[in-house]
Amino acid sequence: MTDKRTTPVNDRVVAEWLADSYPDRHPVAPTPHVVSTTVTDLSCTLNGARDRQLVYGETFEVLDWRDGQAFGLARGAEYVGWVPETALRPSDARATPSDWVSSRMTHAYSRPDFKSPERCLLSAGSRVTTRAREGRFTETELGWIPTAHLTRDPARDPAAMAELFLGTPYLWGGNSALGIDCSGLIKIALTLCGLACPGDTDLQEKTLGTTLSHELPERGDLYFWKGHVAMAIDAETLIHANVHHMAVAYEAIDPAIHRIEMQGDGPVTRRARLTL
Repeated sequence: MTDKRTTPVNDRVVAEWLADSYPDRHPVAPTPHVVSTTVTDLSCTLNGARDRQLVYGETFEVLDWRDGQAFGLARGAEYVGWVPETALRPSDARATPSDWVSSRMTHAYSRPDFKSPERCLLSAGSRVTTRAREGRFTETELGWIPTAHLTRDPARDPAAMAELFLGTPYLWGGNSALGIDCSGLIKIALTLCGLACPGDTDLQEKTLGTTLSHELPERGDLYFWKGHVAMAIDAETLIHANVHHMAVAYEAIDPAIHRIEMQGDGPVTRRARLTL
């Protein structure tokens, strides 16, 4: 059975590389687009509820248009679904992104002056095209962003990237500093380190890292439950976006494992160690 989250096919079109498997669907070559809003919801069903989110500058390859929605594939997460067409623009409408936002959030200002009016808010992981630099600011297609909030180099510590979001409110399906869930936190932490990462917990459990057995926890290790994921900060502490705190929070490993099991999510199903 195919997984609709990862298979670029709907009731009338299919990505051209899967044409042989779906002879009753029209094969389509994807048209590259980028997200043009701060954040947008992605749904696995047309006009459905949020399943995941995309942030500014992320690539979305469109296969179909319908009822004000675009169907396609979000690259990086390899997640398939529908997004509002108003949240997209063609990739060739701007220069290739050169930098991404490395702080939890930042503003784009109208001038290279922190007292000038802000134009928009951006979350970590947003991709921008940079131009000139002036003082402490870098010019982008959106305005002037503090240079300290931009980078071209992947981070080396996923746990540090997760810690950027400490205190961020919990949001089911969220993938930004405006609101995030457990798998969204892992996704953005790895993305900022230049690592590909699926969008949902079960997909992350299947693909990420090397399975551990009795090894002591190390910084960056992943803990999986049925429907939940957390990351070790050290040998005694986890960070995770969770409903218990309704936020991204630290929690001692052993009490967290006990609490999550008692709340009905069962025992830890896998521990994994990442390789950068």
